[in-house]
Amino acid sequence: MTNITYFEDLSVGQEASLSKTVTEADIVAFAEVSGDKNPVHLDAAYAAGTMFKERIAHGMLSAAYISAVFGMKLPGPGAIYMSQSLSFKAPVKIGDTVVTTVKLIETVPEKRRAKFETVCAVNGKPVLTGEALLMVPAKPAA
Repeated sequence: MTNITYFEDLSVGQEASLSKTVTEADIVAFAEVSGDKNPVHLDAAYAAGTMFKERIAHGMLSAAYISAVFGMKLPGPGAIYMSQSLSFKAPVKIGDTVVTTVKLIETVPEKRRAKFETVCAVNGKPVLTGEALLMVPAKPAA
């Protein structure tokens, strides 16, 4: 069972992480689900002629890992994603392990909002950075 973190349980500085190694199957499935079939993701011959020299994962696949941390770890079930800024820093390649970390940087008690710094990194190097705003459920009345 996944833990639920209520707004009242949040404190600035809290963080959670998730690690995922990107496979070819992940990229193919993401292309199918998203409809983004850009050949830089799916065609090795095409990708070889790009600045990346090989196939890369969709940037939004890494962004989806942020959603997984929010939905499953911190704050967890019941949290509502409201906004997310994204800055893509480097490509993610097949076989790379993406470590996604979210860190609480601010709370807005009157609206039960929580602002998080979001980072996806490969080998300690950020590949995606941003900030997210979430609505977090209040503790049920006793």
